[in-house]
Amino acid sequence: MVPITVIKRNGHREIFNRSKLLHGLSRACEKTELTPCKLEAIVDELELSLQQSNSREITSSEIGELVLGHLKGLSEVAYVRFASVYRHFRSVSDFVSTLEGMNADKAELAALV
Repeated sequence: MVPITVIKRNGHREIFNRSKLLHGLSRACEKTELTPCKLEAIVDELELSLQQSNSREITSSEIGELVLGHLKGLSEVAYVRFASVYRHFRSVSDFVSTLEGMNADKAELAALV
């Protein structure tokens, strides 16, 4: 396996740490219906995707968005919790904007059916 370098928001670089990602994901998913097995599967998929990409570097923000893509259809609570950390929510309006975006996505899907 080729190591993937994660570029942090502050510009520092570190090797992708699977357990660090799994820990953050587990915290966001506490008291939700998502099982530890499901969380492992999400991290497995993400890690495989990173290994198969042509790039050996990825930003921590890009990783966060990839995780959010997985969580969006699985658990709204976990999605919002994870988003609040990765997108650095600072106020209630940040939460409201995210929830409104989720509701708009649902409305678009309902209109297609």
